[in-house]
Amino acid sequence: MTSRLALALLASVLPLSSQNQMPGPVYTADGALLPPQSYREWMFVGSNLDMGYSEAKAPKRSAFHNIYIQREAYREYAATGRFPDRTILVMEQVSAGTNASINKRGKFEDEFLGIEVALKDESRFPEKWAYFNFIGEGGKALPAARAQPKERCWACHNEHGAADNVFVQFYPVLRAARPR
Repeated sequence: MTSRLALALLASVLPLSSQNQMPGPVYTADGALLPPQSYREWMFVGSNLDMGYSEAKAPKRSAFHNIYIQREAYREYAATGRFPDRTILVMEQVSAGTNASINKRGKFEDEFLGIEVALKDESRFPEKWAYFNFIGEGGKALPAARAQPKERCWACHNEHGAADNVFVQFYPVLRAARPR
């Protein structure tokens, strides 16, 4: 047996903490969350267009929401049905373009608008999950963000999230991975 194969077999049975470390949250000295780096290299779990959770009018500008999760968190979720501590889900917002270049119908991803983050950090947040918005006034990217008030995001995720405060029901990759 080659050493590479032996390592691969060993990694498949070791707990997550013994394998490559999952990228975790990084905080400023005063406790604000920094935006996750290299999230586009993580697992892409789904996208939606103009999804909203209230009866309010549709946004003035149409946007795609692309959802990413650390690969290690995805693997643990697929194995156990629970997201491990320090799971980060990044929701990247990208404006929807149309009628550009040769496009005559339909929509495509156009301009990057910013990110929002769902973070499970059991040692820092009594409710385990917290939600962060890195999009400031006029669409300016924020260098760090504080957790949104509990009633703003957490309450809805807690009530409607299909698994562990996460809207798994909207992402086929997570639905398919969930243990039966």
